[in-house]
Amino acid sequence: MKKSLVFAMAMALGVSATAFAANPFSDVPAGSWAYGAVAKLAAAGIVDGYPDGTFKGERTMTRYEMAQIVAKALAKGAIGADDRLVSEFADELDNLGVRVAKLERNADNVKITGNVRLSNVHTTGDYGKSDATKLRTRLFFTGDVNDNWNYVAMIENNQVFDGQNESGNDDTDFQRAYLTGNIGVVNVTAGRYDTYYSDGNVYDDRVDAVNAKVKFGQTYLAATYGKMGNASTYSWSTDGTRQGVGDKFVQATLGGDIGKLNLEATYLKADDINTTWMTGDDKIWTAAANYNFGDASLGAMYLKGDNDSVDKANGDDDGYVISLNYKGAEAAKPGTWGLFAKYYDQGGATYIAHTMDGAYDVFDANGFKGYQVGGNLTLAKNMVAQVEYYDLKSKGGTYDGQHARTLWSQMVVTF
Repeated sequence: MKKSLVFAMAMALGVSATAFAANPFSDVPAGSWAYGAVAKLAAAGIVDGYPDGTFKGERTMTRYEMAQIVAKALAKGAIGADDRLVSEFADELDNLGVRVAKLERNADNVKITGNVRLSNVHTTGDYGKSDATKLRTRLFFTGDVNDNWNYVAMIENNQVFDGQNESGNDDTDFQRAYLTGNIGVVNVTAGRYDTYYSDGNVYDDRVDAVNAKVKFGQTYLAATYGKMGNASTYSWSTDGTRQGVGDKFVQATLGGDIGKLNLEATYLKADDINTTWMTGDDKIWTAAANYNFGDASLGAMYLKGDNDSVDKANGDDDGYVISLNYKGAEAAKPGTWGLFAKYYDQGGATYIAHTMDGAYDVFDANGFKGYQVGGNLTLAKNMVAQVEYYDLKSKGGTYDGQHARTLWSQMVVTF
């Protein structure tokens, strides 16, 4: 790598041949075409030269030598974190321990990231057959309020293709907007955000809420108060305006690690739930254990619910979930992969918005049981493919033993 890149940096900074400083290097005389740029960069502390007092401008530089120069330019504010040089030498800067993210705040207070997911869900069984393809695009905006607080927002666009309209039916929503930061030892999240309770076996969706979490060594305690964010799905709507009239909830989590073993207990109370299998107030308790073997992990969870509508329908109010995971695809590492499996036995009072991609919502108050198997693979950096298969069946009642089978596939590209 020629040192002409260094001169180009100097020119980009507005350095001219008249920007003189004391002659810093014995092999760059005052009459040299490079003298002005080299002298300016040396005076700014961006280039140092060699111990013998020379610059060696004809010598080919290594990428790490160039990365050191870029790092110094970043630290002194000579270039911004969005500069092409920072992107080009990102890996070397990371290895050198340069905190580009922190320096970026000085150049640009807002960071934009995103992902695109193309998915297909194909369901068969006793509850009917369906097939849908969806293209989901998400843009995340993260802004620094100060050293302790960030603002995060997310816009989501969905295009659903049903085989009849090739252009798709698109829908764009401003779905998340929240603050996150610390007050002393307490981490706080407040606003509209996505949350994930009891490994997603109870709830995985948006909330309008305030969450506080604190850690004591290996133990953590968290509490949330708010409303469930999808009013039309999880709460009553009296006039068709998608306005929830009573979907408040409270949630608490207590957990901790003992070596490779994680233990966690949760409680959730949600008011005026309105799903296809349950209405009214619902209380859910869970107790879970997960053991990490290194590449693999094994988990078990017990769930207990309390809901009047489920009781009146003679439905089921408890259940359990067993999970097994092996490795896992990492978006930044091409070729990485993972396998996973779960067995579910959940009564209707134990879940509100399940994280699974299977057709759990076709079952009545008795709930469902069955299994999930799947795998994922990183095809290229930031490109991950995943496939999941579900075979679920009703736990009782009129539809006892009837199946809903789902094949879910997706490709996620992050940027």
